[in-house]
Amino acid sequence: MLSTNPEKAVCRYHSIKGAANALFVSSPTISVSIRELEKEFHLQLFHHNQNRISLTKEGEAFYQKAETLLKMQKDMYTEFSEMAWQTQPLKIGIPPLISTVFFPRMADSFHEVSDIPIQLFEYGSNRAQHLVSTGKLDLALVNMDFYNIDQFESRTLMEDSYSLCVSRTHPLAQSKSVTLDMLKDQRLIFFNTDSVQNLTFQSRFHALGIDPFILMHCSQLYTTLNFVRGGNCAALLFSSLAVNPRDFRMIPIEPKITNRFGIIWKKGTYIPLRTAKFIKFAETYDISPYIG
Repeated sequence: MLSTNPEKAVCRYHSIKGAANALFVSSPTISVSIRELEKEFHLQLFHHNQNRISLTKEGEAFYQKAETLLKMQKDMYTEFSEMAWQTQPLKIGIPPLISTVFFPRMADSFHEVSDIPIQLFEYGSNRAQHLVSTGKLDLALVNMDFYNIDQFESRTLMEDSYSLCVSRTHPLAQSKSVTLDMLKDQRLIFFNTDSVQNLTFQSRFHALGIDPFILMHCSQLYTTLNFVRGGNCAALLFSSLAVNPRDFRMIPIEPKITNRFGIIWKKGTYIPLRTAKFIKFAETYDISPYIG
């Protein structure tokens, strides 16, 4: 099938040379393409003047019909390509702890209104944003305070602050609030090293000249709370995480330290329909009941 791109370019530039330059081909290539097309349909499609080329009446009708057919071809390709994409799972990265606050219900609610399959991968925000940028993840739920957030498209979903989680027998258990300098001699549990939380607190402690005693980097709430339950260590957790008040106390950190959370996806690329549907769903999903 003879491509109509050369003819479209000629119509746009009114010049064989201009069309050739735009398509990075030689002028004879454009001329041959036009002659072959006119020969195939037994029509004169262009008026050839000395410095300008223009459509004949028949050429104008041919051009309009060709535009319609090309648009139909493009729409058909997009439609059936999207059908193929719909059968592929949407790959979403989720952070180990904050995703437990609302994402399970969010994923379930999405499945109620869509048959698009989802695959979830647990990564810290720094690792997840790299996988989104390389196309290995379609989307990621992340802590949006990492340094190069502007390199991604994003939507903020929530904001959360940090608290110190201690057992009821911990020396700080009766404190109404704590400051970071009060934690300089405490055994602390941080998130995994690929998390934004880890970088956030490392930089805050460093600014105060404090080298924190990090007992463990952990991504699992169950494991973290089992260590804290013993009474001789504390964990820096998001305030919205659900912990049993009979066993633990969540003590606000002053001054307050907050992070924003949301979804990110690759900037400057085509967004498949399945990805766009999830983004639109996430923008309207009410997470307020889960963050108190």
